[in-house]
Amino acid sequence: MRILFALTYYRPYTSGLTIYVERLATALARRGHSITVLTSQYDPSLPRHEVLDGVRVVRAPVAARVSKGVIMPTFGWLANILALQNDAMSLHLPQFDAPGLALRGRLLRQPVVLTYHSDLQLPPGLMNRVANHVVDAANLAAGALATRIVAYTQDFADHSPFLRRFRDKIVVIPPPVEVAHATADAIASFRERYNLRGPVIGMAARLAAEKGVEVLLNALPRILAAHPSARVLFAGPYENVLGEEAYARRLAPLFERFRDHWTFVGTLGPADMATFFPNLDLIVVPSLNSTETFGLVQVEAMLCGTPSVASALPGVRQPVIQTGMGRVVPIGDSDALAAAILAILGDRDRYVRPRAEVALKFSTEKTAEMYERLFEDLRH
Repeated sequence: MRILFALTYYRPYTSGLTIYVERLATALARRGHSITVLTSQYDPSLPRHEVLDGVRVVRAPVAARVSKGVIMPTFGWLANILALQNDAMSLHLPQFDAPGLALRGRLLRQPVVLTYHSDLQLPPGLMNRVANHVVDAANLAAGALATRIVAYTQDFADHSPFLRRFRDKIVVIPPPVEVAHATADAIASFRERYNLRGPVIGMAARLAAEKGVEVLLNALPRILAAHPSARVLFAGPYENVLGEEAYARRLAPLFERFRDHWTFVGTLGPADMATFFPNLDLIVVPSLNSTETFGLVQVEAMLCGTPSVASALPGVRQPVIQTGMGRVVPIGDSDALAAAILAILGDRDRYVRPRAEVALKFSTEKTAEMYERLFEDLRH
């Protein structure tokens, strides 16, 4: 099968959405399908055409930006060419360009499968409010044109205003989760590199307002009162994150206050992430709004034997609920987050489950197989 994927940002841009699509596209390519990704050339130094792990990547040049959105004058022309070269479409929302692609797919009588990753909630400001409305309208148009719409969990599908409009089109497919193998020596080397001696609390995300980084920062005094040597390791982009410069400036005084207990390790590749997770006593996902719908890093950590504390957002709470590996806390509640972290540190074995038990529920191959079956059913 020839499948055209489309999303605004693709790798090497790092986010849960880009990791999801990279894993899915690569897995389908391994299964013998011809996969093309149409995306933005958000960084001019990136090639316009390349093949990554068997996936053909086509990037449209960016003429201008509106907040996190991009304007790509040649995108429509590229979409015309690529739509004719493929048999089906996998579109990933939120995405301003999705309606035009979906229309092309329907006119060509192709299956058009949308995957709804999250709501779009940009920071305050007139331009961002306009951008939110425009993308919301584009999402609705794409939803109306889609053949099927994939949601990560029934929990999020039941609570999302967007997904509730299209109940008859919803298919629930768990997200692709995988962790590279790490040797005991590599795990020990990571621990020595960062001189990890006391309790280690992990967070893996972009430094972005919706991630709730300040919820963890505000929980630290209570945690440090009980565990003075506790450290936070933050893995992910934290400098010059698109659209998040003001947020980083606002948190800078707190980072300075806790500089002896907070370490930014930057964006880690798969091999380093496989050594990051086992060195944590727990991971936290304190996200604040529905731009977060699951938190892939929770399951990645769980596969390494590391429990999670997650906010009670629809979808985000599901890894903990489904596995029992951690605690769910009220959204934005630093006191509750601190209490949950202290509870896990005090009785960690209670929250650990066998890797095989977690892997039965979540894997990249399982996700790819379900998408493959969906496309094949829609083509017949």
